[in-house]
Amino acid sequence: FQALLRDLQIEGVPLLGCDANQVGTFNAALWTTMAELGDQDDEQKACLIMEAIPVSALLAFAEDFTVLKTQTRLMDYLPELKRFSVSVLGRGVGPALLIETQARTEEEVAAAAANRAAEGTFDQAKTTTALKSFIDRVVVNLEACPYTKSVDISAVGLENRGVTPGPVGYRFSPTTDACMTMSVFWNCICEMTGSPDENLSSIMLSLPGIGQGGGQEAHARFAAVVEIVGRYLCLYRGDASFGLVHFHPAYDRSSINPIDGASYGHLPPMSWLRAMLKMAGHEAEAESFTDDEVALSNYQRRAPHTSINILRMNQVNAAAGPKSIVDLDLGNGRIEKASG
Repeated sequence: FQALLRDLQIEGVPLLGCDANQVGTFNAALWTTMAELGDQDDEQKACLIMEAIPVSALLAFAEDFTVLKTQTRLMDYLPELKRFSVSVLGRGVGPALLIETQARTEEEVAAAAANRAAEGTFDQAKTTTALKSFIDRVVVNLEACPYTKSVDISAVGLENRGVTPGPVGYRFSPTTDACMTMSVFWNCICEMTGSPDENLSSIMLSLPGIGQGGGQEAHARFAAVVEIVGRYLCLYRGDASFGLVHFHPAYDRSSINPIDGASYGHLPPMSWLRAMLKMAGHEAEAESFTDDEVALSNYQRRAPHTSINILRMNQVNAAAGPKSIVDLDLGNGRIEKASG
């Protein structure tokens, strides 16, 4: 391992020591490093040394990232990741990741410059004000969440189930880049991990530069970015501690993969809603609602811009109650486990 590090040093590759010792800090450091390397137009190479992180965790990331790059459905909307190659130094002889990027093409250089210009147009105060207005109108006044009574405090009404209400933290990034989005997200996870519930109940992360606009391409970009957010949280079992809720101006559950199956952070599939209505005792509505009326459920996720609500799972579990997992009869002999 030391010999490989010396060879890299002779080659002029930066050796970046990192004292991360938890999943959150590991991912925050990794994605921040990738974002910084990816911000450069020319090819880059760096070695990130993480002595307190098991080699198995590094291997899991490198292997999954390699698989991700073969998945055209996602990579078509994550073009910035195509430049990256991530491997464990010496195939696992030591706790270090080798991160490499290819040089941008002229077309990619122009696109990156346009993205940087767009990032400068987003105003944090206006973005947060718009999001708070949406939450007040839809989440609070229309009771999309019965445990949110104001835009500033969440987990209200769960005290008898052991949950203390606390402030909502509004966080913002103007980034248009997937790696920087991951960096910001994981820094939010670190912030919540290090804060007690009564000081930081949940986070609303505004990402106006991700999937800008209301067209299909914008929605597909949003869907791809938030999918990898959830993917890497789940890879390290972070979904046992945190729940996600995704928002976009043109949110359309029928365009989220898998269309007919559960997707982390998203609404249930449209094909499940009638069965859910029946299970809740609303037989007449389940039979009479048109498909267009059922699709109106999308509006609860149509915020002014891409946003991610990061929740603590102890709150989600307390809100759902002891019988939160049910068998949902979708007809034709198909039974699905559903929660919430």
